[in-house]
Amino acid sequence: MSPSLNTKIGLASVLMMASVLSSRLVGLLREMTLAWLGGAGFEVDAYQLAFLLPEILNHLAATGFLSVTFIPIFAARRERDPAAAWESFAVIGTVFGAAAAVLVALAFLAAPALVGLLAPGVTDPAVLHAATRMTRIIVPAQFFFFAGSLLMAVQFACGRFFFPALAPLVYNLGIIAGGVFLSPWVGIDGFAWGVLAGALAGNFLLQVLGARRAGLTFSLRFAPTHPDAAAYLKLTLPLMVGLTMGFSSEVFFRLFGSYLPEGGVAALNFGLRMMLLLVGVFGQALGTASFPFLAELAAAGRREELHGLLDRTLRALAWILPAAALLAVVSPEAVRLLFQRGRFGEEAVGPTVLALRGFLPGAVAYAAYALVVRGFYAQRNTWLPALYGTAAVVVSLPLYPLGLAWGGIAGVAGAVSLSGILQAAGLYWLWSRRAPSARGRREVAAAYLRLALFGLAVLGVLSPLRAAVAVRLEPGGGAALIVLAAVAAGFLFLLVAASRLPAFPEGAEALRLLGRLFSRRRPGWRG
Repeated sequence: MSPSLNTKIGLASVLMMASVLSSRLVGLLREMTLAWLGGAGFEVDAYQLAFLLPEILNHLAATGFLSVTFIPIFAARRERDPAAAWESFAVIGTVFGAAAAVLVALAFLAAPALVGLLAPGVTDPAVLHAATRMTRIIVPAQFFFFAGSLLMAVQFACGRFFFPALAPLVYNLGIIAGGVFLSPWVGIDGFAWGVLAGALAGNFLLQVLGARRAGLTFSLRFAPTHPDAAAYLKLTLPLMVGLTMGFSSEVFFRLFGSYLPEGGVAALNFGLRMMLLLVGVFGQALGTASFPFLAELAAAGRREELHGLLDRTLRALAWILPAAALLAVVSPEAVRLLFQRGRFGEEAVGPTVLALRGFLPGAVAYAAYALVVRGFYAQRNTWLPALYGTAAVVVSLPLYPLGLAWGGIAGVAGAVSLSGILQAAGLYWLWSRRAPSARGRREVAAAYLRLALFGLAVLGVLSPLRAAVAVRLEPGGGAALIVLAAVAAGFLFLLVAASRLPAFPEGAEALRLLGRLFSRRRPGWRG
């Protein structure tokens, strides 16, 4: 790669990493607002169930994969003839946009029957009625997600990242604004209207502006027999019919959560969002930043470097294991600090803690799966991960009713985690089988074993420390902060002690990295 290309990729990576992190933080603020105004009762259950049908529509449109499927087609056309590239955009946008619009209309009309089918455990007519009403508000947003993702893919192909980076921020701010300003009049429905407004503003209108700056020219062109329409369908079909980790977990926690008592779906949602914040900080940003480099190495046929880069990134993600253990230890304090205000009372803390602790073992699987699947996509292989993901989801399906029967909220969350671990481990095994050498696979396995053991040490040592400190304090925000500070100090002590072990090189490397971060000085500053 040329220095100029490296610079462009580096800047784009920094921008997208900042977008991922900020969107996760704003997303957490969105959940805090929902907890404040809605608590963890039947209204929030209904709001969460209202996303079941939209999630399925979003998956069928393969909205989240447009940067993988459309960019190669658009970029290839643009290389030879820019006019042909925009013609391709017009054809694909018109043909598949029309299909998306038809699906949205059918879902809107059939919402009463479909919501009942997708939430079989709900017996309260008020919950079903509220979920159906909010589903009909949210469903049209899926058209804006599809069209906006196509517009974002165009901007990525043209080397423009600013407006796409703003999309999740505007979307989440729209939800927050809808909840805050509309809930006094329409209750929790205000958040659903915020979803629609945020999708329209952030994922569509803003992206139209960004695409126009990239040279967008568009006119309706309904040509389903166009070769680019066929090429797009060929790339996208496995992603439409395949079951991914993110999609299956979002659907199944709601579907099986519908059998739980009132507030169960809400608690699962809050716990999942806390876990995903951990994934976003450590995993999603790292995976997003590494994908351009993976694609560059794949295009150049540099297989050994491609596998080496993915393995190194995967080893870095293993630090999610001790981070998840640390969050599990302080989960009561974390839940209270984030959510306990307004209608979210002490009675909702316990169920949310159970959900969070059930989800945390799967955090590393979420991050690892997202990285490994990018390795396949970098090689333009969408069928293998889709087929494997579908098979893995189907095989792990019995985990959900078993978890529900044996553990309630914690059991459903644990089923999501175990299913995710099986999916991520299996997909990496398939990926590593294609590597020039088995050395990388062995190094990855060893790193995960060492950091898993360190995570168990964190649980074993810091859980009693947290209990000893918490029992001496009156419940409240100040007490939670004291507990967090004590456990953080204990974690640092454990890290320093473990770093002295020759068999734990990750500890010494982590301390060196922290030392460089804290000792770095601004240019021109003198101490």
